[in-house]
Amino acid sequence: MPSSHAKGWLTDFLILAAIWGSSFLFMRVAAVELGALPTAALRVAIASVFLLPLMLAKGHWAALRQHWKPVLFVGVLNSGVPFALYAFAVVHITTGFSSILNATVPLFGAVVAWLWLGDKLSLSRTVGLCVGFGGVVLLAGGQASFKPNDSGIAPAWAVMACLAATTCYALAASFTKKHIPSLPPLVIATGSQVGATLALMLPALWFAPEHGPSPLAWWALIVVGVVCTGVAYILYFRLIERAGPARALTVTFLVPVFAIAYGVLFLGETVTAWMLMCGAVILLGTSLSSGLVKLPGR
Repeated sequence: MPSSHAKGWLTDFLILAAIWGSSFLFMRVAAVELGALPTAALRVAIASVFLLPLMLAKGHWAALRQHWKPVLFVGVLNSGVPFALYAFAVVHITTGFSSILNATVPLFGAVVAWLWLGDKLSLSRTVGLCVGFGGVVLLAGGQASFKPNDSGIAPAWAVMACLAATTCYALAASFTKKHIPSLPPLVIATGSQVGATLALMLPALWFAPEHGPSPLAWWALIVVGVVCTGVAYILYFRLIERAGPARALTVTFLVPVFAIAYGVLFLGETVTAWMLMCGAVILLGTSLSSGLVKLPGR
């Protein structure tokens, strides 16, 4: 029987995976009407409004004021740019496909940490990188084409947008480790959303649609802002505290399961055996490259 402490983090783990898996669905619902930049801007703005009172209630304003420059900048890398890229991608490829590509974040994180921070790569992690990137090539090659689809955009551009977003996440992680001191997680979470909001505000106004969003799109924005961003950050940092960063990182592997299920149930998306096979290869490579799984004797 698992202890009550273990049950606590397992519950957080499953809820967080379910929430982050749903973010692809809600982004698509909003982005179809609003476009990528307005969707991303409203997402981080709503998250900022949700998180800021919580941070102030904890008495963390002084910490944010002291370190506002790197915290706001990391928000551009970790939220602003990738949220806009994913909002673009989910309109042109399936949400399940996007979520599988999102699972490559630890792959890119390992490469960036090696190149930037000098983190050593063991043989096991090197093999994992090769396997993981091989899976990405197979998945993209089998699903992406430069021929425009019904949306008028070639799926290959959406795939590249997803991979650019995962690279941004990786850069943000190494930047945080190198340039941001040990701060309360709520400070980084809140400050990063504020930074992303400031960065996206003017571009979003420039590309604002002529007509306002429907009630369904507004509900999708509120859910993706409050639940998939604000509440998810709180759960993620609590998961790190309860289960440790290594276990918390593995939530990335479960997110595509929920995202694919939501896409099939609510958007009528199809899942091919090739997608599932390539996704399994990517997850294997990611597990090895992040050090969560090691080759025997390595």
